[in-house]
Amino acid sequence: MVPNSIMMAMFFFGVLATPFTFAAFTTSGHANVPFVSNPSTSVISSRKSSFPLNMVGFAADGSEYSSKDSDYDADDEDGDGEIGRSYKDGVDSPTVELKPVPTSKNSGNRFVAVCWDKELDTEGRDIVKLHHDRVALTEDHIMFCRKTNLYNETFNTDSMVDILWSYPILASDLQRVIGHAMCMESTKLEYVQDLMAREPIIQSLTGGDISNIPLYRWRHIRDYSLRQDDGRFGTPALCLALDHTAEEGVGNLREETANDHLEYLIRSERVIASGPLHLPTEFKDDPSSIAVGNLVLFNAENREDAIDFVENDPAALKGLYRSMRVHFYNNLDVTGKFVAEDDFRDKPGEQMKEAMEVWGYPVSDSDTPWLNW
Repeated sequence: MVPNSIMMAMFFFGVLATPFTFAAFTTSGHANVPFVSNPSTSVISSRKSSFPLNMVGFAADGSEYSSKDSDYDADDEDGDGEIGRSYKDGVDSPTVELKPVPTSKNSGNRFVAVCWDKELDTEGRDIVKLHHDRVALTEDHIMFCRKTNLYNETFNTDSMVDILWSYPILASDLQRVIGHAMCMESTKLEYVQDLMAREPIIQSLTGGDISNIPLYRWRHIRDYSLRQDDGRFGTPALCLALDHTAEEGVGNLREETANDHLEYLIRSERVIASGPLHLPTEFKDDPSSIAVGNLVLFNAENREDAIDFVENDPAALKGLYRSMRVHFYNNLDVTGKFVAEDDFRDKPGEQMKEAMEVWGYPVSDSDTPWLNW
């Protein structure tokens, strides 16, 4: 027989060898969406796989758990015929007081910035050069985000923004990163703007000028029925849909389609996160912070599936959106929480964790409980 460890290794590397693809595309409205065909990927993108597409991104859950390791014994050792765990008088068990998880000092307002490299670049670089420069700055970007997130009552207390996620956006040729979307939480808009101006990739693109970067207040819908695991049932995709303006006759379409839009997302059982985008005012209740679009993160099997999903949104069918940009994206672990130790997957992350511990950053869950998303 082949040892279990070898079989696991064969399975893991077999999965790694399985090709997969991402896609990105732009659509306007909902009818007759043109997109450039890519002969090198069209066959792969439509191929059905027996594994989830993103399975190459991780080795199962990094767990070595087996049912044989369970401390549950199906036989009744006491012979009393009772099913379940027995409790006996006189056996001391420690009592642990559960305390509520504190809220982050930066909670209160969520903002989303979307950076399109070619549109922001001030040096006139070609798309290939932009891609390579961005990739070279990925580690700096992750470290910047983690240092921002990791603080406690005594260390790094001047950090005034939590970076909840940062997603590199993929191009339609499936070979390049063309930008990123970043979600930030803070008590003040000015803190978010200051952080964006210091972020390494934005520094490379604009020298710290954020005036041309789309920034929105995001009213994230906190409904568990919308939440699905990222990529477990497909590949994560992002839809940025912007409304027609009042001058273009949008009228009350947003209000009229709101319930149907939400029901459509819930029934799809594929949404990762969603919510309307508003103008980025200082205060939530500012009447000038009107809704200007929707951000939907969802799972799709391939490019055609993603297009079909966003075009059949009732809000799109009724003509609410002026433009819809849809892209597959990658995930970056920017939260600063090192949740697994896996030699196949997390060796670089473990080295980063050790380095940040040496520098004094509070990397354990007990140090920053409010960041345990």
